[in-house]
Amino acid sequence: MSEEGYRQRENGIFTRAIHGGFEPQDEFTWPIMPSIVVSAVFEQETPGRDREFRYSRIRNPTRTVLEKSLAEIENAKYALCFSSGLGAATTIISVLSSGDHIIAGEELYGGTYRLFKEIFPRMGMQTTFVDTRDPKNIENAMTEKTKLVWIETPTNPILRITDIKSVSEVVHKQEGVLLVVDNTFQTPYFQRPLELGADISMYSLTKYMNGHNDCIMGSISTNQESIYEKLHFLQHALGIIPSPHDCHQLYRSLKTLPLRMEQHMKNGLALAKYLEKQPQVEKVIYAGLTSHPQHDLVKKQCYGTSGMLSFYIKGDFNETKKFIKALKIIKYTGSLGGAGTTVVVPSYMSHVMLSNEEKIKLGITDNLIRVSVGLESIDDIIADFDQAFKYLLNSK
Repeated sequence: MSEEGYRQRENGIFTRAIHGGFEPQDEFTWPIMPSIVVSAVFEQETPGRDREFRYSRIRNPTRTVLEKSLAEIENAKYALCFSSGLGAATTIISVLSSGDHIIAGEELYGGTYRLFKEIFPRMGMQTTFVDTRDPKNIENAMTEKTKLVWIETPTNPILRITDIKSVSEVVHKQEGVLLVVDNTFQTPYFQRPLELGADISMYSLTKYMNGHNDCIMGSISTNQESIYEKLHFLQHALGIIPSPHDCHQLYRSLKTLPLRMEQHMKNGLALAKYLEKQPQVEKVIYAGLTSHPQHDLVKKQCYGTSGMLSFYIKGDFNETKKFIKALKIIKYTGSLGGAGTTVVVPSYMSHVMLSNEEKIKLGITDNLIRVSVGLESIDDIIADFDQAFKYLLNSK
């Protein structure tokens, strides 16, 4: 355990983030950054004797460097990149067949929920949604047709925590069932699902891994060759691939991932403590606070926690709108994990596709605000929140 009580991280992740995945090979120029290879096709030697790269949908040199880097950061054997996080999710589900059964957390990113609820049932795959905080709920939902269990931890936007190791033990009692963990909120800097028993660690790289709101991409990591081979086949068979330009941009972003995540955590904790003291706030949810009901589990399975927090503002949707409109440097936008602090009202954006009954059950009410705490000076972040609360108070 570290002095903060979290898992102790091994040395070297800063070095792997900077140097992982690439070695200079050009004997004339020896660049220390990989080239952006935009060629769609590559010349081959002879019929029946292919070189490593043939067609960029199958494999591209720039994408390969990024995939190797992602694997090294996570201490994984394999990684694959896709054109978006939902593209990665679609590819994972494509290993299944009609009639297969899926178990998923009842609180998921809205886009993932829509896939399970509306898209994959058309292909003959049914999903049972359960509260994954209790592994028994997963065990009770398992059938002989269950082939995949999908969890987020922390969840979006209520930040529920699932014990990955305990769930893995339940899932792997039944042969042939895959455990997938959406690790977007934590990144491999703060949480490593594969080390805790997951078969696949999945990311929307668009968020923290890129960190600059200028690139859309997804990825998977795994230690199992059979899973990698299936997903690599589907990667090029389905064609859900990112461009070489985006791969190069994301590779560059990974070099600062450890530094950025440390600052996101520092700012997130400071803002969460500030919000807990505000009379206009009903409740603050942040995995790094001791007030979080699963804070001990967070410390047990994570190396820290990111800048994601949610809070309930006192009042109804009118108060929520007034508060958001009063913010100056903090922007209202649907994504997260960028350098700048952003806020969103999940019931009207990321989770708008849920029914009112589903929202109420999960606690996604109109006065819930999700915050992606950025890298600005924490004094400036708090000052912006402070003036917005004062505006709200004076407007009554």
